[in-house]
Amino acid sequence: MHTNTLHFRSFLLLLAAVSIAFISILLPFYAAIFWGGVLAVIFNPLHRRLLRLLGGERPGLASFLTVLCITLIVILPLLFIAGALANEVAGLYTRINTGQLNLGQYYEQVVAALPPWVHGWLDSFGVGDLLSIREKLSAGALQGSQFLAKQAVNIGQNTFQFVVGLGVMLYLLFFLLRDGPSMVPALKRLIPLQDDHRHKLFQKFATVVRATVKGNIVIAATQGLLGGLMFTFLGIQGSLFWGVLMAFLSLLPAVGASLIWVPVAIYFLVTGALWQGITLTIFGVLVIGLIDNLLRPVLVGKDTKLPDYVVLISTLGGLSVFGLNGFVIGPLFAALFMSCWDLFPDAVAMIQNSRQADDAPPTARPAGRDRD
Repeated sequence: MHTNTLHFRSFLLLLAAVSIAFISILLPFYAAIFWGGVLAVIFNPLHRRLLRLLGGERPGLASFLTVLCITLIVILPLLFIAGALANEVAGLYTRINTGQLNLGQYYEQVVAALPPWVHGWLDSFGVGDLLSIREKLSAGALQGSQFLAKQAVNIGQNTFQFVVGLGVMLYLLFFLLRDGPSMVPALKRLIPLQDDHRHKLFQKFATVVRATVKGNIVIAATQGLLGGLMFTFLGIQGSLFWGVLMAFLSLLPAVGASLIWVPVAIYFLVTGALWQGITLTIFGVLVIGLIDNLLRPVLVGKDTKLPDYVVLISTLGGLSVFGLNGFVIGPLFAALFMSCWDLFPDAVAMIQNSRQADDAPPTARPAGRDRD
């Protein structure tokens, strides 16, 4: 027994070492592997439908067609938007660098249009020094534009790495779709839980991934599209950039897109462009704001069965720790955390029942059975 225990512990040490080494090798492709798995979970119903249409005997072809659909409806539009956004960021950087776009001047115009009592209120908070604030805003806008331009240059320089990552994601996605039915049972066997507990955890994982990604993407795309169209209608330059920025900020529940359209509406109102300001305010409150308040609980909170405040906190925490990938990872960890604690009483009861069964004395057999 001592030798068997020593061998088992040595095997566990070897298993941990090779697992850490393998994970370190995969880390450079962390995002590609993560999104390959996410897309496989989201588009698995489409893959099953295509497989049924093909008679259920050509999983490779069904997987290829699914990957092709994903490329056409998801990846190519994102690449097109990214290219157009890079051009718009370059133009924005040029306008800020040449002084055509001056946030400090806009702030000065807003403050000058305010009544005198507001000036005193601003002075009490230390934001009434127009010259200082104007210089800070101008410097901040220039630094921000330089950062965006630098990121665009970095993306262009890392095109090869991006292409390799995209290829890895699509390649992995194909095999996850094709071999998923055989991989899931193998993964379930690695979890030391009862069958119903394993099924519950895997079902919760798939549900949270689908709800979080679909919900957040639908909300972000809708708010960004509507906000960009309204900015275009009002004649605001860089509407694509502001629309994409609103889409990204809408990943923050409740306040996201308003961080963009509210300052613009205030600028319109205080500078005398009343119909533009009123139109943007009404549209922002009644359309953009209601989209977040109505769709997020339905698309995200309903399927994940997570309270709204848990969705908000886990999304913010996920974004701060994991970056853009965190809007999926945060709620996913939160849902799995709550699911595991839901299973905890059952696990304790199972252990207690097992101990009681081991401690119970053997049941005496009836006397008549000895003669049978």
